[in-house]
Amino acid sequence: MSIVSFVIPCYRSEQTIKKVVAEIRDTMESIQEYTYDIFLVNDCSPDNTFAVITELCTEYDNITGINLAKNFGQHAALMAGLRRSDGDIVVCLDDDGQTPADEVGKLLKGIEEGSDVVYASYGTKHHSAFRNFGTWMNDIMTRVMLGKPRQLHLTSYFAARRFVVDSMLRYENSYPYIIGLVLRATKNISNVPVQHRSREVGTSGYTMKKLLGLWFNGFTAFSILPLRIATITGIIFAGAGFLYGIYTIVKKFVNPNVPLGFSSLMSVLVFIGGMLMIMLGLIGEYIGRIYISINNSPQYVVKEEIGHMKNTEK
Repeated sequence: MSIVSFVIPCYRSEQTIKKVVAEIRDTMESIQEYTYDIFLVNDCSPDNTFAVITELCTEYDNITGINLAKNFGQHAALMAGLRRSDGDIVVCLDDDGQTPADEVGKLLKGIEEGSDVVYASYGTKHHSAFRNFGTWMNDIMTRVMLGKPRQLHLTSYFAARRFVVDSMLRYENSYPYIIGLVLRATKNISNVPVQHRSREVGTSGYTMKKLLGLWFNGFTAFSILPLRIATITGIIFAGAGFLYGIYTIVKKFVNPNVPLGFSSLMSVLVFIGGMLMIMLGLIGEYIGRIYISINNSPQYVVKEEIGHMKNTEK
């Protein structure tokens, strides 16, 4: 009998995580061909989330609670849960109830039909306009930088085969990016439609700063395309500057009385200077991440672990 591991990163979910776990339990009781376990990763939530997780681990013998020492972010928390998971299939979902655990059968069916990874896709997303804008930008970034097919929809609710998870876990550097790790492991990815729910309690933990950090993780850890764009942009502007210089010389010879134009010259210098600073900053971002990786900065630090898998190292 196959094992399904549910991995749920938790942050400010003291009022929602019990309901999510109850929904998983009710749903999996009706799917007899699988056994399951649940891994709840507390990303140093400032509320009583880990106390609730501890209560769940005490009540049920197939739940593991992992408490991180500080807030490392959703993707690092997912990596912590994936590393502890033991399932033949791993399902990742959110802690707020917006990703419907009662429709996990659709994802499992997609795996049974041959897909390596199955993502939930939503007809209508009940997120704020800010989050929907972030999702749209993330979709563009993954298509341009990581080669995601246009028709594929990537969400936080997905199921993956064990070999895909094992491939993802070989990435041990800082700044993990789950979508990039999945796309690097396989192209046999499909979508299944599920119903996205409205948030019942609280607000999203994603801010503009966190979204920007997530996008930087994606294209600096898994793509060198930004560096190539910077190189091509530099070549274009260098060529344009050279041609403009020839044009200025010819114009001066044809009509010596034509003023060279201090304002236009300063505009060009400021523009080119700005482009150079952007490119240097981009290169510095890559170098900084290489430096952090060389220093073995951890993806996450586990403060404590409770439940049935606490003594198991994957």
